[in-house]
Amino acid sequence: MSTKIAVVGSNMVDLITYTDRMPNEGETLEAPSFAMGFGGKGANQAVAAAKLGADVMMVTKVGDDMFGPNTKKNLADNGIDTKYVETVPGVPSGVAPIFVEPNGSNSILIVKGANAHLKPADIDRVADDLKQCAIIVMQLEISVETIYHVLNFGKTHGIDVLLNPAPAQADLDMREVCKATFLVPNESELQILSGMPVTTIEEAEAAAKSLVDKGVQQVIVTLGENGVLLVETGRALHIDCPKVEAKDTTGAGDAFIGCFVSTYVRSRDLVASLEDAARYASDSITRLGTQSSYATAEQFEQFKATLG
Repeated sequence: MSTKIAVVGSNMVDLITYTDRMPNEGETLEAPSFAMGFGGKGANQAVAAAKLGADVMMVTKVGDDMFGPNTKKNLADNGIDTKYVETVPGVPSGVAPIFVEPNGSNSILIVKGANAHLKPADIDRVADDLKQCAIIVMQLEISVETIYHVLNFGKTHGIDVLLNPAPAQADLDMREVCKATFLVPNESELQILSGMPVTTIEEAEAAAKSLVDKGVQQVIVTLGENGVLLVETGRALHIDCPKVEAKDTTGAGDAFIGCFVSTYVRSRDLVASLEDAARYASDSITRLGTQSSYATAEQFEQFKATLG
């Protein structure tokens, strides 16, 4: 059975400002520090999976600016198959200005750039390679028409598809979303998708169940420091995560997904894969940055050993 993972999604260049507090409207503040790195939800998830030893291919678009070649090189340097990382002439690469506060919380803007040019026709051109994959991973930083096309592709060919509905869109066609094997929102995304409050674990369970009742197969809700919640027909399971000192929560959800798919395609043990993913995400927030905060397989084993 194949264990190859395809990430059909976004890449961004993260422009990270570490600030003591966010400015008020019309206010200018001096920030303590700035960093630039590789990001984008798709690329983050691909890098996390690859760092853990998974066989990963990336289907994405970069701009023909200074960021494009470096983004492709970064993916390759992390062991990702970049055969289908293509440059869009005359279009800038995607960027993500990120603002991180002292407690590790963050606010993010995204500019899709070349990511918006990943179209259904691009999926058709790589269909033969996609058919060899165990799972396809997607996010909402590419066009919705492409997402729906991939969901139908996975359904037609019997390939698992994980959809991370981020950044959330209230107008998603749930008939299409239900074709995903796994829907993985965080609390705010779940609230937008369900139209229900998500301020407690109990509310999250009820909101996730409402999506299952509409036909979603499995809803996996990332709850930050409160762990993760799995809801499927006839079952709701809450999994705790280790308590750590957070330095930067940016990219933790992507770390979770990358670890989950990496573990799941090899073990097919859903609960164990979720437990590992919760630990991996917790470990990632103890370091600054996004991809740079993701542990290798060896580093992750060392972290788990500290948990007893």
